[in-house]
Amino acid sequence: MALKIQANCTACDACVLDCPNEAISAGEPIYIINALLCTECVGAEDEPQCQLACPVNDCIVKDPDWDESEEQLLEKYESLH
Repeated sequence: MALKIQANCTACDACVLDCPNEAISAGEPIYIINALLCTECVGAEDEPQCQLACPVNDCIVKDPDWDESEEQLLEKYESLH
């Protein structure tokens, strides 16, 4: 399951550099996560780094529209790197 950024994003830029897949980019008016690149940091870290870096509670959440298992996320990560 990919992550998504909620409307309460302050566009502070804290999450962008922590993404190992470069899945986060500036949108209008908030940042967006490219679900095709997001692996929830599976393969790179133990937990999503963008969520750890984000200063806004519950801003970055799982996207229910992208239902992927941990195995699928790992395969996606390996295909990107």
